[in-house]
Amino acid sequence: MKPTPQVFSRRSVLKAVAATTTAMLGTDLFRHVSAAEKALPNPLKGKINHSVCRWCYPSIPLDDLCKAAKDIGIAGIDLVGPDEWPVLQKYGLTAALTHGAGRGITEGFNDPRYHDELVASYEQLIPQVAAAGYNQLICFSGNRNGLADEQGIQNCAIGLRRLLETAEKYGVTLVMELLNSKVDHADYQCDHTEWGVALCNEVGSDRFKLLYDIYHMQIMEGDVIATIRKHHKYIAHYHTGGVPGRNEIDEMQELNYPAIMRAIVETGFKGYVAQEFIPSRPEPLASLEQAIQICDVA
Repeated sequence: MKPTPQVFSRRSVLKAVAATTTAMLGTDLFRHVSAAEKALPNPLKGKINHSVCRWCYPSIPLDDLCKAAKDIGIAGIDLVGPDEWPVLQKYGLTAALTHGAGRGITEGFNDPRYHDELVASYEQLIPQVAAAGYNQLICFSGNRNGLADEQGIQNCAIGLRRLLETAEKYGVTLVMELLNSKVDHADYQCDHTEWGVALCNEVGSDRFKLLYDIYHMQIMEGDVIATIRKHHKYIAHYHTGGVPGRNEIDEMQELNYPAIMRAIVETGFKGYVAQEFIPSRPEPLASLEQAIQICDVA
């Protein structure tokens, strides 16, 4: 087994400097500080706007996750609701993709029985998202439950169109997640990019777009870079994850994340890429910092 790469943060290195200052004086101290500066990771290149999904770090208090995100160079936190927004604001972070409306993944817009409830829920939250200074809110298709794909598109479009006036008024984009139905979310309907693109065209508004989850779409269809290049105008947000297993995105899994990030940059994308892998190592924040360095392409 290859050893896990050691990942340094500015905070950890500077603490190490401070701890040895009293024992080192004059030129020795100067050499020590110079060496520590060289050990610091290079500043992020700024081509990718980085975020991280809150749910992947359940054992870490949100305050601590926000502090670590700031140290690493992450600008946003994903999948946080109104009760958590004040914590993000305290640290100068954005909610890159908000949640808190709807009935969850399995009961979504493809079922007309839920439309009234979903519309009421989203219409209540959309103004709150805008008032907090955010502009993206996640939504889901729901499970098929025997529904044909074309009918699912039509049903989703009918429900989503009822929200467009509110979404446009407040400048909030509804973002439907593409999920795999093979491993993690059996029977979920929005499980292929082409289905999501067809729904975008049916809805016909820039206030409805897709969350392209790289992990999920690698499982369902592969061809990630070509798909991003072909359909990037329909994509408002990206999520990561190692395949197989949804763990760290390093060389132990099959996706070439630097190449994928370069493809995203080449499309002119200005939104956020959020890390959504489940850390498998003893130091999850070290894994997170490593992932940011992997995705920090020129």
